[in-house]
Amino acid sequence: MIQDDEIKNQRDDDDSEIDLIEIFQKLWSGRRTIVKGCIVGTVIGLIAALSAPKEYTTTIKLSPEISDAKSKMGGNLSALASMAGVNLSQGSTADAVYPDLYPEVVQSVPFVIDLFGVDVTTSAGQKMTLEDYIKNDTKKVWWSAITSLPGKAIGGILSIFKGKEKESLDNGIIDPSRLSRKQWIMVDAIRRRINVSVENKTSIISISARMQDPVVSAEVVDTVASCLKKYIAEYRTSKAVQSMNYAQKLNDEARADYYAAQQRYADYVDKNQNVMLNSRRIEEERLRNEVTLAFNLYNSTSTLLQQAVAKVQEDMPVYAVIQPATVPLEPSTSRIKKLIIFAFLGILISGVWVVFSPIVKETLAKIKNR
Repeated sequence: MIQDDEIKNQRDDDDSEIDLIEIFQKLWSGRRTIVKGCIVGTVIGLIAALSAPKEYTTTIKLSPEISDAKSKMGGNLSALASMAGVNLSQGSTADAVYPDLYPEVVQSVPFVIDLFGVDVTTSAGQKMTLEDYIKNDTKKVWWSAITSLPGKAIGGILSIFKGKEKESLDNGIIDPSRLSRKQWIMVDAIRRRINVSVENKTSIISISARMQDPVVSAEVVDTVASCLKKYIAEYRTSKAVQSMNYAQKLNDEARADYYAAQQRYADYVDKNQNVMLNSRRIEEERLRNEVTLAFNLYNSTSTLLQQAVAKVQEDMPVYAVIQPATVPLEPSTSRIKKLIIFAFLGILISGVWVVFSPIVKETLAKIKNR
C-alpha cells in the first residue's frame, strides 16, 4: 500500500510538471499575442494617464491623548495585545466614540454636509465654497461621460414619474434625513475624496484629502481635522458642560439671594438705628443669619462651579499633531504606475487567452456537435 501511494504521488508530480511545461509551451507559442496585449495595454494606459487630471493628496497625522487610567487598565496584557495588532484600551473605555469609529464619523451624512459651505482658496487665488469647487472647478475624465449615461438615463426616467417630489426636495435647503439626488451626488463626491484611517497598535489617526488643487487639498484636510476634533470634543465634554451649566445656574441664583439678603439687612439696620427694643435685635440677628447662610450657599456653589469648569477642561480631548497639513508639490497619481498596471493587465489577459482559448474552443465545439 505504501508503494502504491508513493507511485500515485509520483504520477501526480509528473502530471503537474507536464501541465506546467505545457502551459509554458503555450505561452511561448503565443508570445506574439502576449506582446500585442502588452502593447495594447500600454497604449490604453498611456491614454488613461494623459486623460486623467492630476490630483494631489494631503495627509495629517494625529495622536490622541491616552489617560493614565486607561493606560494602566490592561497592564502587560494590553502590551502583548498591541504587539498582535489588538488595542484593548479602546474596548475597555466607556466612550462610545473611540478612534476606530472616526472613519465612520467623517463619512457620515451630517458631517459631510457641514463641509459643503467650507471656504477654500485655489492656487490661482479664487475663493469659493467646497461645494462650488467640486461642482465647477473639478475636471472629469472624458470616459466618465460614457460611464454615467446609464445612471443619467435611469435618473431621467425616474424624474418623469417623480418630478414634483424632486423639485420640492431640490430647493436649496439641506435636510440630512431627506437629500435630493444632486445633494446625494455631492455627498458621494466629497466622501470619495476624504479618507480617515486609524492604526490599531499606535492609535495614530491619519486624515487625507485628495483634490485636483494642492492648496485646496491642504485646506480641506485641515478643515476635516478641525471638524473631527470639534465633534469629539463636544461629545466628550457634553455631560461635563451640562453639569457646568447647571452649576452656573445655581451659582447665579445663590449670588442673587445673597445680594438680596445683604440689602434687606442693610435697609433694616439703617431704618432702626436708634430703636432699642428686643424685637429689633431679634429681627436684626435673623437678617444677619440669613446673610450668613446665603453667603455660605453662594460660596459652596462657587466652589462647585469651579470644579465643573475644571471637569470640562479635564474631559477635553487633546491631540498631538505628528504631521501637519502641508501643500503637496507632486501629484499623488503617478502616470508611470498607470502605464505599468495597464501593461501588466494586457500581459495577463492575453496570457490567459493564449492558455485557455483552445480549451474554450474545444468545449464549444463539443457542445455544438451534441
